[in-house]
Amino acid sequence: MKPLKVGLLGFGTVGGGVWRVLQRNQSEISRRAGREIIITHVAARAADGSLERAKAECVGAIVVDDAEKIVRDPSIDIVCELIGGTTIARTLTLDAIAHGKHVVTANKALLAHYGTEIFAAAHAKGVMVAFEAAVAGGIPIIKALREGLSANRIEWIAGIINGTSNFILSTMRETGASFEEVLKEAQRLGYAEADPTFDVEGIDAAHKITIMASIAFGIPMQFDKAYAEGITKLTRADIRYAEELGYRIKLLGITRRVNGTVADRGIELRVHPTLIPEKRLIANVEGAMNAVLVKGDAVGPTLYYGAGAGSEPTASAVIADLVDVTRMHTADPEHRVPHLAFKPDQLSAIPILPISEVKSGYYLRLRVLDQPGVLADITRILADHSISIEALLQKEATEGEDEVDIIVLTHDAIEKEVRGALKKIEALGSVKGEGIIIRIEGLH
Repeated sequence: MKPLKVGLLGFGTVGGGVWRVLQRNQSEISRRAGREIIITHVAARAADGSLERAKAECVGAIVVDDAEKIVRDPSIDIVCELIGGTTIARTLTLDAIAHGKHVVTANKALLAHYGTEIFAAAHAKGVMVAFEAAVAGGIPIIKALREGLSANRIEWIAGIINGTSNFILSTMRETGASFEEVLKEAQRLGYAEADPTFDVEGIDAAHKITIMASIAFGIPMQFDKAYAEGITKLTRADIRYAEELGYRIKLLGITRRVNGTVADRGIELRVHPTLIPEKRLIANVEGAMNAVLVKGDAVGPTLYYGAGAGSEPTASAVIADLVDVTRMHTADPEHRVPHLAFKPDQLSAIPILPISEVKSGYYLRLRVLDQPGVLADITRILADHSISIEALLQKEATEGEDEVDIIVLTHDAIEKEVRGALKKIEALGSVKGEGIIIRIEGLH
């Protein structure tokens, strides 16, 4: 059987890893796929030095600086898009589909923004778009959601899906250093970019949870409705207090099916710092590692753990997609696994809930005057908003200070009620500055 020919777009960290792993494991991969998979063309850029690296490393392949030539080359069966971004990558992906080529991509931003358009184009053309590497690097979470858990009604997903933020939070907890100090160290070690905004503000994680929500619940990609809150405002004090109360703080991507009346049922889609009970396995995922916890009605909770980034872990997922596409290359398009697990005409219009309607537990930290009656005022306001207290911690004032920290943990409450109560609490004369609010998830 003739080998399947691949055009590789991009020769950065992941592109280089794909080339190396495919060359190293060629025999094993061919045995699994049933035919050879060969990268015959590589597109790279002169500006970042990747063109010269590709020419030196990709012996036997045609290396060019024009990706469009590869996308339109009739000899190419699969286009592997590893450029990133949402502009030229979108154009090239749609062009590849229009020319009847299958596409493998690791581009979570592209899919979160334009996935619905791209999948519709692929369905119309009868080609596949595979994207295992777009979420959680080497962890096969897309395959698990799309195939392994297909008998289940997925109830919720909670994931540590950004290694940079997890490294920062882990290091802050272990060393007691500030966010700013640890960010500099993360940049020095190569875990964080020079501009870390996408990672530390939760945008990268929001791209990934958007993709997982679509597969889990059979809904269109709706990144514009995802709530994203980063870790830049977290302090050493909050991490320490959380630990005293038996919790760890992690940046979680969460999506949950909320059932109720027709008026209020919907899907939660959110990323934010979260207190997790320290006894949960996912609370103990440290460093730059990723983990995704999925709750299905039949199987219960399942945990997927591994490297969420890096050259060869991500290359592992890209090549797994190449193998899948190779196996299904000659199959009737109607018999392939749908891109979002559900048939295109079976996608649901269940709405994404605004963050104000989310129900969760809450951690509140308040800086107050050390005087009688303060706690009574705070608890009265919380009670007026139907918010019950699970735990309360009042720190002792240090010598010479007349202010103390009060930490309140609440039972589950609607976010808009908690925000309304906090606004009234902050207006009390005994409360100094703005309160800190962090959501709590038990992940039962």
